[in-house]
Amino acid sequence: MNILIIAEKPSVALRIASSLGSGAPEKRQGAGKASYYEMKNGKETIYVAAAVGHIFTVHQVGNQRGYPVLDVEWAPSYKVSKTALFTKDYFDTLKEVAGKCETFINACDYDIEGTVIGTNIIKFMKKGKPEEGSKRMKFSTTTSKDLQEAYKSLTKLDMNNFYAGETRHIIDWLWGINLSRALSGALNRRGKESLSIGRVQGPALAILANKEKEIGKFVSRPFWRVIAVVGGVEMTNSRGDIFEREVADRALSESSGKKSASIDKVDKTNESVRPPPPFDLTTLQLEASRALRLDPTMTLSVAQSLYERSYISYPRTSSQKLPASLGLEGIIKSMAGIPGYRELAGLLVKEKRFKPNEGAKNDEAHPSIFPTGVEPKGMNDLEGKVYDIIARRFLSCFAADAEFAKVKISARIGGERYSAQGKRMLTRGWLDFYTHARIDEALLPEFEEGKGADVTSVEMKESKTQPPKRYSKAGIIAELERRDLGTKATRAAIVDTLFKRTYVEGPSIKVTKFGMSVYEALAKNCEMIVDEGTTRKLEEEMGEISKGKKSEGEVVEEGKKMLLEALKMFDDHRLQIAESMQQSIRSMSVLGKCPRDGGDLVIRFSKIGKRFAGCSNYPNCTATYPLPQKAKIAVTGRSCEVCKAPIIRIILGRGREFESDLDPSCKENIARAPWKAKAAATAIAAEEPAKGAAPEAAAEKKEGGAKKRAGKKADTADTAARAEKKPAKRKAAKKGE
Repeated sequence: MNILIIAEKPSVALRIASSLGSGAPEKRQGAGKASYYEMKNGKETIYVAAAVGHIFTVHQVGNQRGYPVLDVEWAPSYKVSKTALFTKDYFDTLKEVAGKCETFINACDYDIEGTVIGTNIIKFMKKGKPEEGSKRMKFSTTTSKDLQEAYKSLTKLDMNNFYAGETRHIIDWLWGINLSRALSGALNRRGKESLSIGRVQGPALAILANKEKEIGKFVSRPFWRVIAVVGGVEMTNSRGDIFEREVADRALSESSGKKSASIDKVDKTNESVRPPPPFDLTTLQLEASRALRLDPTMTLSVAQSLYERSYISYPRTSSQKLPASLGLEGIIKSMAGIPGYRELAGLLVKEKRFKPNEGAKNDEAHPSIFPTGVEPKGMNDLEGKVYDIIARRFLSCFAADAEFAKVKISARIGGERYSAQGKRMLTRGWLDFYTHARIDEALLPEFEEGKGADVTSVEMKESKTQPPKRYSKAGIIAELERRDLGTKATRAAIVDTLFKRTYVEGPSIKVTKFGMSVYEALAKNCEMIVDEGTTRKLEEEMGEISKGKKSEGEVVEEGKKMLLEALKMFDDHRLQIAESMQQSIRSMSVLGKCPRDGGDLVIRFSKIGKRFAGCSNYPNCTATYPLPQKAKIAVTGRSCEVCKAPIIRIILGRGREFESDLDPSCKENIARAPWKAKAAATAIAAEEPAKGAAPEAAAEKKEGGAKKRAGKKADTADTAARAEKKPAKRKAAKKGE
């Protein structure tokens, strides 16, 4: 019998092949850069071949450019998008090997996305129904032991999960493409910077926009605190934050001038603090953001890499459970052999502490994230930090509680009461394991009940109430999870899309004027698109498919019906939506003042879709300047002291950005504006547009001249921008990225 095992990534295919064969697997060359493995297992010949994320994708039937588009089909990804051409070698290799096999095993990640990836390959490459003669291989780590156990415990294909996942892809594609086309069409943005909105993207923008509006409406109020220093300890008036100045003045007056305080009460208690639960994906992203200042998308990427190398368990989990069936004692004993964790794990072994503190969240597919006990080797600095936070969190779950002595002091000064609280650590317990935790001690001297204490000072401090805090990336991901919007694998990518569309900006996420105009236009005129209730209803429907209570066809039709309702509402208010957003778009396109005549330099687009800066007073002023085509541009509000051209910020992504004025011939700025160096070298700025020529024609002439002189080399910023964009596009073709 010939068996094909389908892995989700090449690295996992190698681990499976190495774990299941009786000897070293034979590596065979497939198509192009792809390869596969062949081995004997008794009378069986086992082939292991890898996908690279989604080999198949949803696309529309036909070439319709407008909307609504409702007729879709699955097709090989490389035929649908040029950015997925890299998948062709893997498609061809899988097809070649599939032709030799009678039995198929989906060994992709055990979640809905992995189910869709593997089952689609079986569906399109196997004769007959995919579920006939096919099996599912479930594992949470890629260690040899777990892979061997998984191969011995094969189950039927999880077809309900496949139908649910397939439905999600279809509905998300339909909503995304139709709503985005509607939005771009209303603003006549075809060929220019794309606009997008989607089934989850809309509600995510709404959450952030409503937070922004809450901050905008916030009115700060002054308040006062009366503070006394008693026995060397700062105590606060029991009234707390006082919002009436007269009341604060009376409290201060009542206590001022007093040299002694009466200690009314000293309350002492001991408190036990249990260890935190193990990580699920969201809490890992939150903690890595707090402790390591790491972007949630990068956290997932690093964790995925550690999983594929067998160092940690599967990261895309919602669970905070560590079942005994994982062999926890064995993992801890293995950790005792890893430098850096030998002492901590050894202590757990010595004290036989093998029962963890768990959290409430559960996931039927996978346990929480945990180290496998395999000693990690060859990790880079970032991988080492993420591994360390996971390993320490895991070990701390088994450690003893931390013990604290708490004390509350109540004192009277004149007719006013004051209090202070202290905390002193008695035993560190799990805090010795999880060193990333934040525990603040507040040590107080000894006070005796009924005795007096010296009053050093009494003063009144004025403060103001602060607006609500904005979300961080990790914070909005956690909020999306709390509201059951999106999936654990897609939430980070959804938030990233909001940044790419310039709807939001900053580490403390602020909605831009443009993003707010998109939200307000849709919320006022087509609320369904940004209403989380719409999305949650579809999420629930897809959940019913997984449970076998609804069919894929039913839910897809329901999704189409809701989409058409949203599109009708959009079309009925198309003019209002466009008018609502135009002013914001115009303000965003103004880069600064024109050095020639003082008009506005605005972003324009040539007939071939290339952007450039031109004066708003055209045709009276024909000043134009080249712009980088791919990088994001931000207005600084400043101008160059030498050439007087506006200074813009050019953002390449991943923290890489620089400032430059717009004039390529300005020598003052070339050193800090690499994208301008080529333009200056080829004298683009020296070429004046023909008298009376349109700014678009002038810009195209400049661009053409530059290309002839500079050859096919792209400018530095564009090259960097493309380099940043390629991985993102590849990730988009992969599972959940």
